Amino acid sequence: MSQTDLSAYRPNVGVVLFNTAGQVWLGRRANTPEPWNWQFPQGGVDEGEDLEAAALRELQEETGVRSVELLGRTGDWIVYDFPEGMGGPKAWKGFKGQKQVWFAYRFTGDDSEFDLAAHGEPEFDAWRWGALEETPDLIVPFKRQVYQQVAAAFETLPKS
Repeated sequence: MSQTDLSAYRPNVGVVLFNTAGQVWLGRRANTPEPWNWQFPQGGVDEGEDLEAAALRELQEETGVRSVELLGRTGDWIVYDFPEGMGGPKAWKGFKGQKQVWFAYRFTGDDSEFDLAAHGEPEFDAWRWGALEETPDLIVPFKRQVYQQVAAAFETLPKS
C-alpha cells in the first residue's frame, strides 16, 4: 500500500463544539444549496501556526465563540480529495485536497455568544444544535468519510 503524499494537501483544522447536553454545533453554509449544506467550523492553518491555535481562531472567526474547554483531538491527519473539477481558491493553489486535524471542545458560554458575522463575511447563515451521529448525512458527499471518522473519534467523549 502506498503512502499518501501529504504535501499535496492543504493543512486544515476542524472543530466539533459540544454543548452541555452533548449536542454538537452545526452551521448552515451560506449560499450553499440543500441538502448537504450543514457542517462544523473548519479552516486553513497559517504557516507556522499551532494547530490548536488555528482551531480556536477558526472557531472564533466563524461563530464568535471564545468560551470553550478542550475535550480532545484526533491524532493523525484525516485526508480528503477535492472533487474533480472543483473550483475555488484552494483548488487554484494546486492542492489535491485537505489534510485535517479535528478538535473537540465543550462550549461553556451562553448561546447569545454566537455571532456568525464576527469576522467579516459570514461562512454560515444559520446554526443549530444537533446529534453527532447525524452529521455524516448532512455534509457534502466528498467530505462524508471525514465526518464518519470524526464522529467515531469523538463518540465516546463525555456528553455533559
